[in-house]
Amino acid sequence: MSASVVLAAVLGGGVIFIARRIFLRRKTLKLLTYPVGAMRGKTVIVTGANCGIGKATAAELLKLQARVIMACRDRQGAEEAAQDIKNQAGPDQGEIVVKHLDLASLQSVHSFCEEVIRDEPRIDVLINNAGLYQCPYSKTEEGFEMQLGVNHLGHFLLTHLLLDLLKRSAPSRIVVVSSKLYKYGNINFEDLNSEQNYNKSFCYSQSKLANLLFTHELARRLDGTGVTVNALTPGIVRTRLGRHVHIPLLIKPLFLLVSWLFFKSPLEGAQTPLYLACSPEIEGVSGKCFANCEEEQLLSKATDDHAAKLLWDKSERMVALKK
Repeated sequence: MSASVVLAAVLGGGVIFIARRIFLRRKTLKLLTYPVGAMRGKTVIVTGANCGIGKATAAELLKLQARVIMACRDRQGAEEAAQDIKNQAGPDQGEIVVKHLDLASLQSVHSFCEEVIRDEPRIDVLINNAGLYQCPYSKTEEGFEMQLGVNHLGHFLLTHLLLDLLKRSAPSRIVVVSSKLYKYGNINFEDLNSEQNYNKSFCYSQSKLANLLFTHELARRLDGTGVTVNALTPGIVRTRLGRHVHIPLLIKPLFLLVSWLFFKSPLEGAQTPLYLACSPEIEGVSGKCFANCEEEQLLSKATDDHAAKLLWDKSERMVALKK
């Protein structure tokens, strides 16, 4: 028996074993239902809403008659996604608006926020969903490591610039999409931009841990304002997020089959963001993390007060909110 066949059998068996465990955990996942018009009169911003979880979230919000602002880097792709969403939403739908937002450019973040503040009288929910996963080493427009820049710093600035409008719209909510892979990361305060050493897996986990520390510190700062912030980990979802991950050609067909059979669909992955955006049960809840619409217990490093404050201070300086 050739080594390639043995390798394929081992890898394939491993994939199936993992998939079976995932399947057993997710069999009971149910799609949530909300009253028609539950989000009528509410404006929701969803970053990265042109595909994956973001698109599914935007679609469901539109069905609930929200005014949905799709904040996307690829405007053409977002326009096509918006048309697709509108075609499927039915007659009693809300309103959908596409706006350009490139989280890898702080200037783009400023321009987006200026436009929103000028045009929108209120923002009821901000969903920080967009992200990059294990991309090759590259830098944002301002020179930040790309995963940290997009997943954390871009959303950090976006949220900060919209806070006054969110406060005026209170009660309002901020939803932060993180990942269970935060467990494998640490905040490398000595080399946040990974200039000394780049490990794409570590950098993704670092950025997702940063999301949770940001949520923790922001909740403390927003106490008493009527604005809440909660994070979530969506689990393994069939999206384009993993497009930079190399899968050996030998097992790619098997992996694709397993992903379609056992991974969450984008709609299933969107259930927790929708829960945090819409559910009356979450009114007043802040500083928590959720998975499958239930509160999730985090490792202590994700709720470390000192690390959260230090990251906040460094992030303010990096995005030029403080000198």
